[in-house]
Amino acid sequence: MTEPAPIVHVVDDDDSVRTALMRLLRAAGFEVRGYSCAGKFLLAKPGHTPGCVVLDVRMPGPSGLELQAALGEHRDALPIIFLTGHGDIPMSVRAIKAGAVDFLTKPVQREALLTAVHTALVRDAENRAANGRVNTLRSRYESLTARERAVLALVVAGRLNKQIATELQIAERTVKAHRAKVMEKMQVTSLAELIHLAEQLPTSTQPERQRSFDNFE
Repeated sequence: MTEPAPIVHVVDDDDSVRTALMRLLRAAGFEVRGYSCAGKFLLAKPGHTPGCVVLDVRMPGPSGLELQAALGEHRDALPIIFLTGHGDIPMSVRAIKAGAVDFLTKPVQREALLTAVHTALVRDAENRAANGRVNTLRSRYESLTARERAVLALVVAGRLNKQIATELQIAERTVKAHRAKVMEKMQVTSLAELIHLAEQLPTSTQPERQRSFDNFE
């Protein structure tokens, strides 16, 4: 499936500024949508498609920084470029620490804005690729049975087949069968690959493991 074209979302309560920014970005070849406030932006549910946000800091209702905080709670949050006519250093530091791509002052220079947008779109593409990998791993992990997950956790913790059999009170040949199914479902061919994937699983599904792997077979 072809990935939809990225959209640059411009959120600014000043109609003239918003119109000028949208015109500039469209002239540079970007697909653009504009919003006069944070609420209208959120109602559009923009995180479902690739893109970024060009966001005014000071607006009636939720501010740009408050919108950034709300978006930051979602894994598919779009990268943000802040624009302000009244910014200060503490505000810009806060925005950048919270993940903003850039913090530009009005009137913004064309090249500075376009450079920031390109950077933001690259970051968004990287984030989406990483999220896709995590979703794939989660799907593989969720295909495991409860017993297979138990075996996986003990394998990653460095237990030998004999130790796993004792701990789970099953036959060693059964452990070997479960390990084979785990390898098949996780789509790996070596123990090193299995450990690597287990480390990349979301925290809620990640098997517990020991620091040392000296006991691996």
